[in-house]
Amino acid sequence: MIAAGSLEYAHARIWARHGQRPDDATWRRIEATRELAALLELARGSSLASWVEGVGPAADVHAIEAAVRRHWRERVDEVASWMPPAWRAAILWCGMLVDLPLLQHLARGAAAPPWLSADTPLRTLLDGSLPARAPVRTLLEAARADPQQLLSLWRAAWQRCLPRVAGRQAIEARLVPLLAAHAAAFGWPQTVDGWALRRSLQARLILLLRRTLAEPATAFIYLALSALEFERVRGELLRRAAFPQRSPAP
Repeated sequence: MIAAGSLEYAHARIWARHGQRPDDATWRRIEATRELAALLELARGSSLASWVEGVGPAADVHAIEAAVRRHWRERVDEVASWMPPAWRAAILWCGMLVDLPLLQHLARGAAAPPWLSADTPLRTLLDGSLPARAPVRTLLEAARADPQQLLSLWRAAWQRCLPRVAGRQAIEARLVPLLAAHAAAFGWPQTVDGWALRRSLQARLILLLRRTLAEPATAFIYLALSALEFERVRGELLRRAAFPQRSPAP
C-alpha cells in the first residue's frame, strides 16, 4: 500500500481525480440550464459536487462566493496532505490565489467590502488580529506601492516556498512560463476571448500532466486545472444568482 505523504501517493490520487473530471457534454448541459436549482442538481450528480457543497437554490452571490472560495482552500489543503512535507508550504501558498483580487482592491486603498467580515480566513485583516508578519499581510503591504504587481509578488513568494530539491527545476522551467504567458495574454490591448484562452491553457496543462510521472510538478499542474474548473463553476453559479431571468449562454 502506498503511504500518504509521498509523490507516488499524490500521483495516484491526482490521476484518479483527473479521470473523474466533467466531460464536454456535462458542461454543455450546465451551460444550457437556466435555473440555479437545476444547475446545482446537475453539478451534484457529477465530479463538480465538491464545488457546490453548501450552496442552496436561494443562495445569493455573496453566499456563493464564500462557498466556492472555501472549497478552493479545501482543495489546496487536500493536495498538500497528499504530498511530501517539503512541498506543502508551496502548495498551501496556492490557497491565497482566490484572495488576490480582494488584496489588490485593498492595496489600492479602497474600502473593505462588507462581505469580508464573514470570510473567516480574511476577516482578521479588518479586526487587526492578524500578525504583522503573516504571509497575507506581508503580501498586501508589499503590493501597496504598486497594486498592479500583486500577482508577480505572489509568484515570487511562491517560488521562494519551493524546496531546493529534485523536481523544482521542472516546475520553474515548464509550468511557470506556461502560466505566466496565460496571465500576460489577458493584458493584450486587443479584445481577448477569455474562455478561449482558458481552454487553450487547459489543453496544454493536460498535455503537461501526461508528461509528468510521480513528479512534484504534478500537484501544481492539477491545482492549475482545478483553478480553471473553479473559475468556470463560479461563473456559472454567479450568473444564475445575479441574473435569474437571463437566458443561458448559447
